[in-house]
Amino acid sequence: MTEPLLYEISRPGRCSCRLPEPDVPRAELPAGYLREELPLPEVSEVDLVRHYVRLSQLNHAVDTGFYPLGSCTMKYNPKVNEAMCRLPGFTQVHPLQPVDSVQGALALMYELQGFLAEISGFPAISLQPAAGAHGELTGVLIMRKALYERGERQRDVILVPDSAHGTNPASTSMSGLKVVEIPSDARGNVDLEALQAHLNDRVVGLMLTNPNTLGLFDEHLLEVTRRVHEAGGLVYGDGANLNALLGICKPADLGFDVLHFNLHKTFSTPHGGGGPGSGPVGVTAELADFLPGPIVAEHYDEEGPFLDLYMPPRSIGPVKSFYGNFGVLVRAYTYIRMLGVEGLRRVAENAVLNANYLLSRIRDVYPLPYDRTCMHEFVVEGRIEGAPDVRALDISKRLMDYGFHPPTNYFPLIVHEALMIEPTETESKETLDAFAEALLKIAEEAREDPELLHTAPHTTPLSRLDEVRASHPKTMRLCYAPGC
Repeated sequence: MTEPLLYEISRPGRCSCRLPEPDVPRAELPAGYLREELPLPEVSEVDLVRHYVRLSQLNHAVDTGFYPLGSCTMKYNPKVNEAMCRLPGFTQVHPLQPVDSVQGALALMYELQGFLAEISGFPAISLQPAAGAHGELTGVLIMRKALYERGERQRDVILVPDSAHGTNPASTSMSGLKVVEIPSDARGNVDLEALQAHLNDRVVGLMLTNPNTLGLFDEHLLEVTRRVHEAGGLVYGDGANLNALLGICKPADLGFDVLHFNLHKTFSTPHGGGGPGSGPVGVTAELADFLPGPIVAEHYDEEGPFLDLYMPPRSIGPVKSFYGNFGVLVRAYTYIRMLGVEGLRRVAENAVLNANYLLSRIRDVYPLPYDRTCMHEFVVEGRIEGAPDVRALDISKRLMDYGFHPPTNYFPLIVHEALMIEPTETESKETLDAFAEALLKIAEEAREDPELLHTAPHTTPLSRLDEVRASHPKTMRLCYAPGC
């Protein structure tokens, strides 16, 4: 049975909540914020509650189903992490408390800094950035200031491969630097000739995602980092795909100077919909003085060691209020402690195994633009032989009818009709087989009845939407109207 819309059951005079008369003088509401044209429904409390509960049950989440968004690492989040971050000792502290009253919280941050340093190989860590892209911006600002203080203020260019995360060029632009794109070669690596052609005394550095958004480990990585360093630049590592490397190799050993971590991806904090996030940054010893602060460090007085906060002497300054998203830090700390050294390595091994197994199931039907062993994710083309009018979007919409969240569509841009799929290490073989069978069945449907895909999804409350119109500000306002 289709549930009635909230507007359809609205009746004049019904109210979900009646407040007592105020015992203070009424204040005038700010006229600029009142919207007379907004027809809010008049309903009872029970109708209002049922409406929002029904909406919540329509949500797809990693706790309800497979979520193969490539580049996002939407893996299952152990519930012990949630229990730990909700302990009163963590939830009932305030950043303005005296440091001697929050030594436990500081100890967690201090140990987490040490864990991330060991995992990455970088000796200095700041937990302050609040998201992955925020970490990128922080890293680029560190690189820029370090070169400025070296007297090389003419350097104003960041090189960004075309297989990088889309936020890399945005972070570069926000830092006031210029972006130069470097193409990929025929095997999905950074093109060495194109890189060399752009290495000069104006280059601040290279931003490199490794494994890249094709799901491939750059085969020339050591040569890439060597060439950038010989040109006087620095190498920034986008750590969003660290899920593939945990316990196997350390980015600092590969020639990176700066790296951001996505705690809300690799280290298992729920994310999506804008937060929460955390993007700590690690740097080499030479760049440690430029990190944003305050940073937790061990100090000593006449009574012995204690933890306190300090600002690095040449810091780029704070990039967020206080010390970062503390709840995310607690979750990441718990995740690392629960898994340990061997468990973290198994995360990467199983993530790579799952991706390659899933790829092996579908590669004969969905074209593979770069025929190599993938890391934690892979990109195929959403094109099906015998169904020339079917596109990646049609395939993704049809997947919803099979109960699966679609993979990332049309990214990276260098792959035609891209479907970017990341199964993560937390999914079972049975789930991967079911997803593969759905993709293979959809390929059959595309050849036999392409209209079935063009009009999908068919089992969701709303079918194919006009996504351009739905994103237009004027249309979004109109959608508050009854029956929209």
